[in-house]
Amino acid sequence: MTNPPIRVLVAKVGLDGHDRGAKVIASSLRDAGMEVIYTGLRQTPEMVVNAALQEDVDAIGISILSGAHMTVFPKLINLMKEKMMTGILLTGGGIIPEEDMRALQAMGVGKLFAPGATTTDIAEYIRQWVSDNKRS
Repeated sequence: MTNPPIRVLVAKVGLDGHDRGAKVIASSLRDAGMEVIYTGLRQTPEMVVNAALQEDVDAIGISILSGAHMTVFPKLINLMKEKMMTGILLTGGGIIPEEDMRALQAMGVGKLFAPGATTTDIAEYIRQWVSDNKRS
């Protein structure tokens, strides 16, 4: 019996209007065989978490270039905990200093990707996380 495709929600949170990277990631994950739900621009953390629940996703990927990562990711983690979404990966990427990446990972955020990360690496990380945490 084969596993169903991995479902990933890709979102842009806040007022950051630069979505080319998010669209590239969404397309690349789709090409890697994942089902992708792209929520578009100007989402709130509440909108993202509610969409993830409704879509029954395995992972949430946040693209953030606005500098609000230390506000957005903790809010998402807290909302996910409130809704008992412990089996869903929260990952993302964008302009995030290494020190902030480490702090966010200590809070429960998955690996974060800086500019220059390959789409292959991102897809493989999601695939491996889901394999290790949901389908074993």
